[in-house]
Amino acid sequence: MITFGKGNLRIPKFSRPVYMVAGGLTDYRKFYPEKQSTELCRDAMCDAVQNGLGMAVRDFKELANFCVYSQFADHFGDQLLASSKIHDGLGFEPLGNMENKTGGATGGVSTVLGAMAVASGLASCVPVIGWERMDEVSTRQGNAYIASAACKDFESKLGWLYTTYYALMMRRYLHENHPQRETLAKIAQKNHRYARFSPYTQLAHDYTIDEILNSAVVSEPLTYPECCAMSTGAAALILCDEETAFRLTDRPVKILGVGIGTDTLRTADRRDMPILLLPNETEEMYRERKSDWPGFTSFKAARFAAYQAYHMAGITDPVSELDLAETHDAFSVSAIQTYEDVGFRPYGRGAEFIESGDAYLGGRLPENLSGGLIGGMHSVGATGIFQVVEAFWQIRGEWDKFHADERYWQKFGKTKPKDFQSLQIPNARRGMAISHAGTGSHVSVIILERGW
Repeated sequence: MITFGKGNLRIPKFSRPVYMVAGGLTDYRKFYPEKQSTELCRDAMCDAVQNGLGMAVRDFKELANFCVYSQFADHFGDQLLASSKIHDGLGFEPLGNMENKTGGATGGVSTVLGAMAVASGLASCVPVIGWERMDEVSTRQGNAYIASAACKDFESKLGWLYTTYYALMMRRYLHENHPQRETLAKIAQKNHRYARFSPYTQLAHDYTIDEILNSAVVSEPLTYPECCAMSTGAAALILCDEETAFRLTDRPVKILGVGIGTDTLRTADRRDMPILLLPNETEEMYRERKSDWPGFTSFKAARFAAYQAYHMAGITDPVSELDLAETHDAFSVSAIQTYEDVGFRPYGRGAEFIESGDAYLGGRLPENLSGGLIGGMHSVGATGIFQVVEAFWQIRGEWDKFHADERYWQKFGKTKPKDFQSLQIPNARRGMAISHAGTGSHVSVIILERGW
């Protein structure tokens, strides 16, 4: 049984405010042979500087004074210290930099590290750049590399496939909580559909529920449309202190709260404990709960990260006080688990978040309007940054600028749908991005707020 001391539950606090001023993305593809990783990172960085800030790259380079790089695995690109190659390719040498590798949470944790550099006074302008080169190996080999982020002494024996790890959790979740199987399919349906209205996404499609449920099974009960895909692409964002932020834009977005939680790499080593209550929860809510926590269906790391971020940001009811959320929906089941871990619904009732309509555009807390990982992308080192950038554009009221403009669709060789729909949330002020690694070994939560 784990118990927390007062120091363990200390709420994070920045020494000075941190703002995000711009974000940029490439599109995401299964194969991207025409561009090297350095070129993809350059494209994302130039998008942030030129289209986000309206600046010449040469002028911006004179402001940057530290960089953070985000890549999941050296294996894919067969290049150790790849961040140095990207750093050189972007022309940022001799500035200091650091590279982070935290599994699927790499992009989110890298964003927190960039914020820490600004908040501490180490730097005043920090580009955070993430990428993954996942198209130089076979899908089978790529899945094996990704599966190495789970415990090789335990989970790997289940087949070197993350889908299998989550399929086991999904079966347990269905057994314990009894949601309709169609509810999980609705998560995939929603995210694939929203991906149709973005020029960046990889798996845009309109599915019926029957098509999702009757698609080929990857690992029972998960079907192909309920799983993320291997992606190649890059993402970038720029963090600044207050003075620099307002010099670059009159509409910076403030990083209001952050949290990082961890758990054992081997899921069987995870110990039960009393539920760590979020600000919108009480002990009475779980008095009748019969299953242990976190058990095999919840992620203690996600709950801990949300606890930190909510308290730092002053959030007491996330569904009412946030305007949008980007969750790490690597699989339909990991999405519904996250709804409960971060308090969108109490444990055991995650299905209500979808069935109530809250998770859809026009609902109380639209989730994964980007398409998420299921519909959008999972270029692992870029993923958490992609999520933050999408939330940033929503809060700035710039979703249409970066998604509706025909030039972006043409740039990526795509045709804008004739039934295109704007997914801009009216007057969005706050958003949250959740980045998740392994079978919940690392999770980051980042809360953004309009800073002007």
